Amino acid sequence: MIKAAVLGATGYAGIELVRLLTNHSEVSIEILGSQSFAGQKISDVYKNFNHILEKECETLDLDAVSKCDVAFTALPHGASKTVIPSLLERGLKVIDLSGDYRYDDAAVYEEWYGEKHSSPELLKESVYGLPELHRDKIKKARLIGNPGCYTTCSILGAAPLLANKIGETKNIIVDAKSGVTGAGRSAALPYSFCECTENSKAYKVTNHRHTSEIEQELGNIAGEKIMISFTPHLIPQKRGILSTIYVNLNRESSAQELTEMYKEFYKDEFFVRVKENGDLPETKHVAGSNFVDIGVCYDKRLQRAVVVSALDNIVKGAAGQAVQNMNLLFGLDEKTGLANAGFYL
Repeated sequence: MIKAAVLGATGYAGIELVRLLTNHSEVSIEILGSQSFAGQKISDVYKNFNHILEKECETLDLDAVSKCDVAFTALPHGASKTVIPSLLERGLKVIDLSGDYRYDDAAVYEEWYGEKHSSPELLKESVYGLPELHRDKIKKARLIGNPGCYTTCSILGAAPLLANKIGETKNIIVDAKSGVTGAGRSAALPYSFCECTENSKAYKVTNHRHTSEIEQELGNIAGEKIMISFTPHLIPQKRGILSTIYVNLNRESSAQELTEMYKEFYKDEFFVRVKENGDLPETKHVAGSNFVDIGVCYDKRLQRAVVVSALDNIVKGAAGQAVQNMNLLFGLDEKTGLANAGFYL
């Protein structure tokens, strides 16, 4: 059995990870780390775990964690990088759900996060944990920068066009919408029920941190520096990301050709479902699952591909992707513990 520690277990991404791991046939959850709820049973904090998991939450004890095989760090940005070097020194594999180890260049992290990176040397070995693009590197890694929700949805949505050299690298636009769980388990006023229900709004226009991740990964695919226009929106639902991606093409095409191109690109990817021509994703089709649904249209007037992609922001956009990465790290079938259908209702 893989002995796992979940640090930051009581946030939304952390508790979703705990939920998935409790049903994983090859994992034993040894440690639930939580500063806020230390000494309380997880089943008292989240009562859906009654009769399922009665383990107590505890404050961070590196010596105790060192007895595990893998640590998931579901900690706030900035906090992860203060802990992870010590975890690696103790021989653990680490899957970090924050943004601290997702970057190729420390300068890009420091520009977008507004703080110095305390272990930039680890960025040279950390692997961007998007299995559909970096599977072979993930298998050999000891540190994974687990991608976020907007980034996963947007990168996978645009990747085939750039990989096939049909998509222009200039003027890529990503218009994305997220459920409220994307903001984390916060009591801040903007995320309260009365502020969110029956309301949709754009936020962090032109300066959302995930812009830099999307640019990095799409730039690596295209082989050149890319700048995109990314606008996130908050919508009144709990789960889900829906991204609409606009990419100008360098030649004429058709919806059928583009659909076949996407099917070929993702033909071996269980968790990417390319829709048939004329069919488009919806968030209710992926909620509660580790799937990404992608549909592609062609705007003949503008010679432009319009790609729609959808995923569950706290499963494939966080916890499910972390489990998928863990499966790869330990030589398991990538689908283990994740091959369930979504909720739909």
